[in-house]
Formats: sequence, structure tokens, C-alpha cells
Amino acid sequence: MVATQANRSPSPSKSVPLIEIDNVTKIYPSTAGDNVVIKDISLEIHAGEFVCVIGHSGCGKSTMLNTVSGFATPDKGEVRKNGKKVTGPGPDRMTVFQSYSLMPWLSAYQNVYLALDSVHPTKSKADKDHIVREHLTMVGLGEAMEKKPPQLSGGMRQRVAIARAFCLYPEILILDEPFGALDAITKEEMQEEVANIVANHDATVLMVTHDVDECLFLADRLVMMTNGPGATIGEILEIPFPRPRDRNQIMEDPRYYELRNRALDFLYSGLEID
Repeated sequence: MVATQANRSPSPSKSVPLIEIDNVTKIYPSTAGDNVVIKDISLEIHAGEFVCVIGHSGCGKSTMLNTVSGFATPDKGEVRKNGKKVTGPGPDRMTVFQSYSLMPWLSAYQNVYLALDSVHPTKSKADKDHIVREHLTMVGLGEAMEKKPPQLSGGMRQRVAIARAFCLYPEILILDEPFGALDAITKEEMQEEVANIVANHDATVLMVTHDVDECLFLADRLVMMTNGPGATIGEILEIPFPRPRDRNQIMEDPRYYELRNRALDFLYSGLEID
């Protein structure tokens, strides 16, 4: 039997959460009236966890991420990091977007260096150079760091964005559909890359995706959002596979297809909670 949770937090035996999303509601005004995007969202994320969020387009997944990153302020409830209310963006919560968000006139090295220099201007140039080169090498761009984004493939650009985020050693990495624009082979390569980097950094990750198989390969928990308006958390699946994970091995596990079918059934049902 697959372990499921209905909109509840992890066991209280765990440590104090790194991130607490506490009864969060976000409303955007419109000419037709208030648009309640997400409603009464509550979720705890503990240090070292990899949490994936899925749901239909327009269900508020990215809005929820934006309340954690500090780009959006809840209209009700609050987000706390280490017990303190999140009031705005910060380098402790780095976001990697699907669009890469790189400066096209700067090299891969310069893009990463710019971020590091902006956050840690007092670090020595030698230290910053070492950190930038270390992280670009870590994502497989040691030989391409002087190339500019137009000279790089989509997968390589995403690697630059990931190196830029990790070089700041954020407490939580926020990934907003980072592989959505990649072809299938590159997508799987990037999933493997991120899994290895996260393990090596002992990172905490909150990620939005539409790909159930991606969730099952990467995540510790899979948070499934109901349809909007007023979307909330419908169900949470615990992913039981030990790490490090071998894609072929876990796909031979009967639990994989039980989990996959449960997630797909949820999405296809269009479940809504009153």
C-alpha cells in the first residue's frame, strides 16, 4: 500500500522545519473580482528534503513557490524560514526558472560571477574565481565557461543557472519547472545532474513540475495541488525509494507504478476540495 497524506505535515518526530507555509492564501485582483489563486495552503519542508509540487496549469504552483522565495506576499497566513517570517527575496532562497534568466552578453563564467559578487562583494577575487570555476565544473561546463548563452544549448544554459544558484549555497533551492523546455534525453541528463548535486550539497529543494516520473525519481515527497480557483493541497505522497536512486532499478519496483498511477489518477480526476 502506498503511503499517502491528506494535506498534513510530516511526522512531529522530525526536526523543526526549515520552511513553514502556514495557512497561506494569495489573491490577485481583477476586473471580474478577486481571483483567489491558492487558499489555505499549509506545508512543512525539512532541511535536506526534496519536495516536488504538481498540478494542472493555473492551480497556483508557481504562486506558492513565489511566496517561499519572497516574490509574492500572502494575503492570508505567512511563510516562515527557520521560524522567522519571510518578508522578501534573499540569497538564502535561490530560484531557478525555466527561462534560465541569463545575461546573453556575458559568458557563463561572468553570469555566475556576477551573482556571487552581488551577494558576497567582500569575498576576495581569488575566492570568487575558485567558487565560480568549481561550480561550473560541477555541472559539466568546465570547458565551456567562457562561452556566452547564445553559444550554449538549452541544457547547458540550465546548467549555468543551476551553478549560479548553488554557488551561493542557499538554504533552499527553488526550482520552477526548470526542465520543461528541454528535450527528453537532455531532461533525463539534467535530472541525474541535479540529483547528484543535491546529494553532494545536502541541499533542500522545492520544485514545481508537470512530470510525474521526474517527481518519482527526484523527490522525497510529492505534493499534489487541486484545481483552481482557490487551489489547495489535495494529497501528499511519500516516495519510499532509498538514495542514491537508479532510474532503471526503481522503475522495476511495483511501488513505482502504484505511486505513478495514484498521482495520475489524482491529476485526471480534477479533484477539488470545498
